[in-house]
Amino acid sequence: MYQAKLAGKNRYHLFDAAQDRDLRGQHESVERIRVALEAHEFVLHYQPKVDMRRGRVIGVEALIRWQHPEEGLLYPDSFLPIISNHPLMLELGDWVIESALQQIVVWRKAGISLPISVNVDAMQLDQADFIAKLGTAMARHPQAESGDLELEILETSALEDINRVSQVMQDVQSLGVGFSLDDFGTGYSSLTYLKRLPIQTLKIDRSFVLDMLDDPEDLTILDGTLSLAISFRRQVIAEGVESEAHGELLLQLGCEFGQGYAIARPMPADQIPVWMAEWQPKPSWVAAQKVDRNAVPILFAMVDHRAWIQQIRSHLNDEQATPPLDVHQCNLGSWLDAERAKKGNDTSAFKEITQLHESIHRKATELIDLKSNAGKSQAMARFEEIQPLHQALIASLKRLIQ
Repeated sequence: MYQAKLAGKNRYHLFDAAQDRDLRGQHESVERIRVALEAHEFVLHYQPKVDMRRGRVIGVEALIRWQHPEEGLLYPDSFLPIISNHPLMLELGDWVIESALQQIVVWRKAGISLPISVNVDAMQLDQADFIAKLGTAMARHPQAESGDLELEILETSALEDINRVSQVMQDVQSLGVGFSLDDFGTGYSSLTYLKRLPIQTLKIDRSFVLDMLDDPEDLTILDGTLSLAISFRRQVIAEGVESEAHGELLLQLGCEFGQGYAIARPMPADQIPVWMAEWQPKPSWVAAQKVDRNAVPILFAMVDHRAWIQQIRSHLNDEQATPPLDVHQCNLGSWLDAERAKKGNDTSAFKEITQLHESIHRKATELIDLKSNAGKSQAMARFEEIQPLHQALIASLKRLIQ
């Protein structure tokens, strides 16, 4: 009847049993989340953000979890979409800010000064009383000092009303609360954000970081995004630091701050002090230096070669067509040809790299021929033979920038 009324007079609407079940199920799910909030079933876990070279912890990000009595620890993607654009999202957002402020005070009393960043939904920012509520929450915790709390907003959320968001950010900063732009690089107006939003910190989206080791296009996007952020004198934090190699390459590109599983997984608040006392940066991170811009193409050459090796593996496994086998046609070969053409670059180091590169291509051709003659399984069984040559080539390229 309600749908018929919305459609106008003299209309009828057929009852949709499936839709009715979905609506009732949605209502029940929302109510269960409301009960969980009232029953204190939600908790915050904290993931450290660090200076990867110096081993300094610069803060933590608060991440909500649901300690469900029957289903165990639930991650936000299993419950937050249920209350998207629902008033309950505002209540949960208020709870997160209040809980983070309480934790800041607990740590300060223990002699730990550790800024906490919390994710803020665009719906929260749109509320007329958001600043007043935030100010009241801050007043309840006078021990929390300026800079102890930071709000993170998704880049795509900020785009919806950039003028209003800019004013909200200024009002938030007047309370001593910082602002960072999360998932930077995923939107289409990043330059606009940098120019018009009073943001201190940019968090590069993890999707660019995760695949940068063997995807030249992702590395290009990350390098450009990083250069843009540095040019605007913003602090940059890279999300998705999942391995030692991720951190090393980020440091070579000039990004010193990182967050990800290679550093620490999110953990309960009581585990943070112990982790801080024990954590040390990876040796390669301590030794890594930002490379000169003239040497950045060498970093790209390494990534190009890793990508080519993966293409060979995929071809042997019947997952893609044959990649370029001519040593002058692959990206690394093109770069080597260009470098050799430059005066003074026909050195012993380049000769070693050229020889290794040619050996790898010969081995790859041999494996592809083996696949044609003896089958995929035999070719894949010998794929590891290419790895020592690959590692030697990467090591030689690294020596060029050391």
